[in-house]
Amino acid sequence: MTYLPTDYVPLFKGGHRMTLYAWGRPRNFPQLPTPIPRYFSVETNSQVLAHCHWQKHPSEQPTLILLHGLEGSSHAHYMPGIAEKAWVQGWNVVRLNQRNCGGTEHLSPGLYHSGLTHDPLFVLRELIEIDRLRSLTIAGYSLGGNLALKLAGDLGESAPAELKTVCAVSPTMNLASCIEALERGENFIYQWNFVRRLKNRMRRKARIFPALYDLRQLRAVRTIRQFDETYTAPHHGFLGASDYYQRASALRVINKICIPTLILTAADDPVVPVSPFQNPALTKNPFLNVIVTPHGGHCAFIEKSSSGYDGYWAEREIIRFSDQKMNQ
Repeated sequence: MTYLPTDYVPLFKGGHRMTLYAWGRPRNFPQLPTPIPRYFSVETNSQVLAHCHWQKHPSEQPTLILLHGLEGSSHAHYMPGIAEKAWVQGWNVVRLNQRNCGGTEHLSPGLYHSGLTHDPLFVLRELIEIDRLRSLTIAGYSLGGNLALKLAGDLGESAPAELKTVCAVSPTMNLASCIEALERGENFIYQWNFVRRLKNRMRRKARIFPALYDLRQLRAVRTIRQFDETYTAPHHGFLGASDYYQRASALRVINKICIPTLILTAADDPVVPVSPFQNPALTKNPFLNVIVTPHGGHCAFIEKSSSGYDGYWAEREIIRFSDQKMNQ
């Protein structure tokens, strides 16, 4: 059954304006309890940290696994934002930090990348096999959206029955096109911010694991493409940045998704082009519900707030979609 979202009336128009507003707008989450830290040993000598919110009887409630975007963390505003909405609806929530993110560089000698589905898959399986959770959703924003979709595509028909839905907001599912968008002059501020944070992370990694990382080429890095060519691709065994973007993009496997999936993106997103969402791999897959709004920016989708609702439309739609599919 096709999903019909609630109407979205943007607070204002303009993709850049909406994106930057969402980035800088202060938020508070009075109904979200203090999270419980949990470490998952995803590989030998490698852990990832999750901030978790458990209901009184976790195995009896649905669980939301959240994946953040590039250089984000479990504290990125949309992570506790959607966590609070899920919590008040009776969900457990696992706000997962990707490898090295959220101040966890010391937990793993390696780096993360846009298609590293190994870690969320490990977490998913542990929650099913150890915690005995029976109804789970994975939802991701931006790079995390690509991870969620790629994981579902990689699993295909072998996806565990406990994984009921997958959701992605502004997913970077065609990495090459997103990198090209970031390289436009109008997007200088986004690229500058990401590169600054990536370089700072490499410096922290090198201080912790000095034998593993050579920073002599770091000063010359000015773009994400250069960073990926110099560090990400060789570290993970890709032939180069272009090979990495092709192999790590969810678009390559999205036709194999066999789980009810919600994809939300905006036509005015400054860094995620809209054209890939018209690809037949998406439009012909009956499991995919692709919603393209005229406005909304990147990972923003803010509308006017009302009593009991803070106006973050995409966060609300993820819970609404997942509740609907789980109860069909």
